[in-house]
Amino acid sequence: MPDGLLAARAAEGDEEAFSVLVLRHRLSLLALARSLLGNAEDAEEAVQDAFVSAWRRLPEYRHGAEFHTWMHRITVNRCLTMRRRRPSTLSLDIVVEPAAGDPGSQPSRSAEQQAATVALSHALADLDAGQRVCWVLREMQGLSYREIACVTRTSEPTVRGRLSRARRSLQDTMGPWR
Repeated sequence: MPDGLLAARAAEGDEEAFSVLVLRHRLSLLALARSLLGNAEDAEEAVQDAFVSAWRRLPEYRHGAEFHTWMHRITVNRCLTMRRRRPSTLSLDIVVEPAAGDPGSQPSRSAEQQAATVALSHALADLDAGQRVCWVLREMQGLSYREIACVTRTSEPTVRGRLSRARRSLQDTMGPWR
């Protein structure tokens, strides 16, 4: 069943329809929140708060808009609010362990990858909020420029500019890791 129809049914009080939407979008929103907040616990809290907010605001949902875009917007807003209220912490729980026999499984290579991951996390944390949100939505979530503009309530040229500045900054910061 399409998200729009599920959202319409949920707006009428159908909890089962909303549960389907939660199951359908929870993992991608957790990945988004973890990228923006830096740790799993804060991400879990942000996504839970976003779904509670969405449940309450379903009657306001414009059914012409994509549900996932609307949920991204709510989640991004919650993450930005949380970042303003408390200092962010960086987590390495997103580091993937290399498989045995993989050249990356050598201790020196593994240490180098972890150091690069930490450097990238710090570089992302140093971006301004607008640039970081646009970069995460594009590079990690795969959203189109139009979808990012919708989520950030800006224009596509603004999104392109923020992405360009974010990429340039990350390229400068991560230059030694090339």
